[in-house]
Amino acid sequence: MRPMRSKFSQTRRSVPSLNVASMPDLIFTVLFFFMIVTHMRSDEVKVRLQVPQGSEVQKLANKQAVVNIYIGHKGEAWHVQLNNDIVQPGDIPARIEEIRSGLSQENQQRLTVSLRVDKKAPMGLVSEVKRQLQQAYALKINYSATEIKK
Repeated sequence: MRPMRSKFSQTRRSVPSLNVASMPDLIFTVLFFFMIVTHMRSDEVKVRLQVPQGSEVQKLANKQAVVNIYIGHKGEAWHVQLNNDIVQPGDIPARIEEIRSGLSQENQQRLTVSLRVDKKAPMGLVSEVKRQLQQAYALKINYSATEIKK
């Protein structure tokens, strides 16, 4: 008499092992890639300002072509800060041209100036900054505000 075999055989299958020897190389390559490609830019704000609130706030899409101008007070006087440097309004056209020359042709046409102005800043100073921006042909201006929380 033959031994009875079940319909379902119980053979053990082995799971192939995963070779992880090259995993650290891969991780460091990806990390290095993102360190090279990512463009992080942050300004050190040297003036104090209280940004006004707005209800129709939108984020800028292409931040590579954005120049930040802060108008706020440092001590008792009002100052203008362009990116990381405190400047006089008359210096703005030359600085904008310097920044524009460092951008690609496509970003030169997309150049946007983001004005972050204290809500109590004198309008004469803001008007002077805008007039200097017109002289530098930096005509795309964005006013920064914080969104009103509902």
